[in-house]
Amino acid sequence: MSPGIPRDDVRWAGPRALLIEVESLDAVLTLHAQLVDHPLTGQVEVIAAARTILAVFDSRTNARAARTALATLEATPSKGRLVSGDPVRIEVVYDGEDLAEVGRLTGLGVEGVVEAHSGQLWTAAFGGFAPGFAYLVGENEVLNVPRRTSPRTAVPAGSVALAGNFSAVYPRRSPGGWQLIGRTAARMWDLGREQPALLRPGMTVQYVPVRELIELNEQRGDSAVSPDAAAGPSLEIVTPGPQSLIQDLGRPGLGDLGVSASGAADTTSARQANRLVGNEPGDAVIETVLGGLSVRARGELTGALTGAAAPALIEGPRGNRPAPMCAPFALHDGESLHLDLPYAGQRTYLAVRGGIDVDPVLGSRATDLMSGIGPAILERGTILRVQEVEHGRVVGAAEPSTLPPAVLQGDGTAVLRITAGPRQDWFAPESRAALTEQAWTVTADSNRIGVRLATGDGGQPLERARSEELPSEGVVAGSLQVPPSGLPVLFLADHPVTGGYPVIGVVVPEDLPAAAQLPPGIAIRFVEVDPETFQPAATQRW
Repeated sequence: MSPGIPRDDVRWAGPRALLIEVESLDAVLTLHAQLVDHPLTGQVEVIAAARTILAVFDSRTNARAARTALATLEATPSKGRLVSGDPVRIEVVYDGEDLAEVGRLTGLGVEGVVEAHSGQLWTAAFGGFAPGFAYLVGENEVLNVPRRTSPRTAVPAGSVALAGNFSAVYPRRSPGGWQLIGRTAARMWDLGREQPALLRPGMTVQYVPVRELIELNEQRGDSAVSPDAAAGPSLEIVTPGPQSLIQDLGRPGLGDLGVSASGAADTTSARQANRLVGNEPGDAVIETVLGGLSVRARGELTGALTGAAAPALIEGPRGNRPAPMCAPFALHDGESLHLDLPYAGQRTYLAVRGGIDVDPVLGSRATDLMSGIGPAILERGTILRVQEVEHGRVVGAAEPSTLPPAVLQGDGTAVLRITAGPRQDWFAPESRAALTEQAWTVTADSNRIGVRLATGDGGQPLERARSEELPSEGVVAGSLQVPPSGLPVLFLADHPVTGGYPVIGVVVPEDLPAAAQLPPGIAIRFVEVDPETFQPAATQRW
């Protein structure tokens, strides 16, 4: 690998991240090892892929400095990474939904695909996408097939799949656009093992055809807290509403394991809720979607509600009273708090003084729906311990809502700032212009993984200028990934670590909390800013 990375091969991926292109997988491994062993100033994480490395930094200033430093970086060739030992045997029932289509695309037919897939050794090159998801490279390219034109919203755990020149096993149920050729009962990720990932870079795999499998049961990293486990002040979940989760500020820096940062989708509101009750910014809170949450206090508690504005009522022996938004309130022993459907925004945050006390997983108490890591989704009867309050913590005063005006007022168009994406050149000039010139609409199938967009009145899907497959590469929260349908997906907190569709733009980190609160049907317009000169403090509008 020659000294230095040409400036043209270092692309912005938002104002705090760089996508670095190199000439081969060997070069990826060399540069990745260099950056892991000798991180650049402010480097948060570095994610290897087929032909690129994504380097994420803690500030725009450090990202700019890194772009300059990469021009003179001398990476030492990495040592051989093959792991000694026999190949890992993965038994497969070849009955995938796309098996016949792969047979047609390759010209091999169904039996030929099975023979080609199981008749060669595969080597784990790098991780990504999800915990335990390993990109495996075969001994030949006979099974090189494109991804599906439209990704599935849910691929079953244990699905064996192909995309480009890679094979992989989906560790858990998740979205995905790979071609499904079979299924396995092998557990690719298990936090109960000393090494949670079944496959690590350099290990080899032998796929073995079988007729039937022992059924694969998915596991989470944690379970709900049982009633007997709670001592001292606590919260009981009376009804969880459509979805209620434990969240904090996430677990950044684990992208190489396929673990996304996760954490609160609207970090601004989560921080505000903690601030109002005198907690640390990263203390655990409850994130609930579209109201319906009811909780009962066990002991004397102080709470705060922020984010999506919803009517809230406290019921108890002393009578009923409304609970305020964006202000601390008392929740006495035996009283219940009930949230109704929000009239503005989607996600409401409930903080209690002291913070929710659940066991951390990989350094965080956040529930990661994409990775299946962290506390379980909250259910009726769950008891949540409340941590002891540290002396000197001061309860805050009422504050204005942090919701963007278009959401809070229920009219108008939400405006999100973006930088040009690392793959904007994959799109026709008309489509690059259309991204910011036309309005987009949030669809109802959006979630914590991403906001799915549809065209507004008179709008058109985005067309590519290049039709070839893009090898999977690292993506950051805020990325506007565009599948062949031409309808962008805006990645949120639980987004996959890597993706195989081009990113045309990246929403700046300061606007992601607002994006997480956009309800279905609201219109969005994107405004492009320059990552080199972007000054969030000077232009922040909410």
